[in-house]
Amino acid sequence: MKKLVILGGGYGGLTVAKELLEGDIPADTVMIMVDRMPFQGLKTEYYALAAGTVSEQDIRVHFPVDPRLILKYGEVTAVDPEQKVIRFANDEPLSYDWLVIALGCVDKYHNIPGAEEFSNSIQSLSATRKTYQASNDAAPYGQITIVGGGLSGVEMAAELRESRPDLNIRILDRGASVLSPFPERLQRYVREWMLEHDIELRSHVSLNRLEGGLLYNQQEIIQTDITIWTAGIQPSPIVQNLNLPKDNQGRLTINEYHQLPDYNEIYVVGDCAALPFSPSGQAAEAQGKQVAEVLQAVWKNETPRLGKIKLKGVLGSLGKKAGFGLMGKRTVMLGMVPRALKSGVLWMSKRHLG
Repeated sequence: MKKLVILGGGYGGLTVAKELLEGDIPADTVMIMVDRMPFQGLKTEYYALAAGTVSEQDIRVHFPVDPRLILKYGEVTAVDPEQKVIRFANDEPLSYDWLVIALGCVDKYHNIPGAEEFSNSIQSLSATRKTYQASNDAAPYGQITIVGGGLSGVEMAAELRESRPDLNIRILDRGASVLSPFPERLQRYVREWMLEHDIELRSHVSLNRLEGGLLYNQQEIIQTDITIWTAGIQPSPIVQNLNLPKDNQGRLTINEYHQLPDYNEIYVVGDCAALPFSPSGQAAEAQGKQVAEVLQAVWKNETPRLGKIKLKGVLGSLGKKAGFGLMGKRTVMLGMVPRALKSGVLWMSKRHLG
């Protein structure tokens, strides 16, 4: 039997599996999906779990049950493209004929001493559970500091405000404003919402060290009880350790069919792939659909025909009653409508509808 192995059951990897299960898989081919857990955690909702406004059950998506899909659980330690094997922490190596790398991302700490040791993360389900424990154990009127004013940082702050009205919450950002890549109108709306809800915003903060509850902004010392890190991501360490061409973000360079140029049997999706747009669940799913198309064409000895990936936009939440969205490059949505749309997207994701 030939083996198609999918590393990671997140947005990209799970989409590849689902798309192939809806089509034809050759009779001589078995599909194996490898993950740490027996379900997908909806990563775009980890901020709500960390804040305590949803339960873990609310953000779990169970993997498909199908005789053509074998689920394997374990901790991947390395991929060996020359030997065509995957290595595990506590298991025998697994060989493959085709491989999809969809291992997602981890926090990027920018070589700041103490950042990883003294901050909390929402990049993995395990880390998010610990962040939930820390943030909800904070004493009344304690200080929570969120490092990073991007989408994750903004959503984390807003959800935490809804969960714990008593806490002092601040966002530290290196730029001039939260959500700096977005249009000014959207930035202004979010800034005003934050100020109305007593969330402190500090811009042009460049941390150079963390030490317990002390954050060093060059010569200034900022005191905090809990620090939550949302200041950047980088590909999985498995990808970082591959000696292959990458972009300046450390993501693997791929060809027009999402394959490694030197190893066409290896496909890369999501946060591990060098794409012309920012990493997102939506991008990973769109890419996953195309990888399934390419694989089906390869199995039929046909030339794949892929269209250009077009992302629909970005949706963000400010608690459960407000939100913001950017459709295309210019259409800004603010208030209840984008929040309702995001709830709808979550509902569809939990039911394998995209």
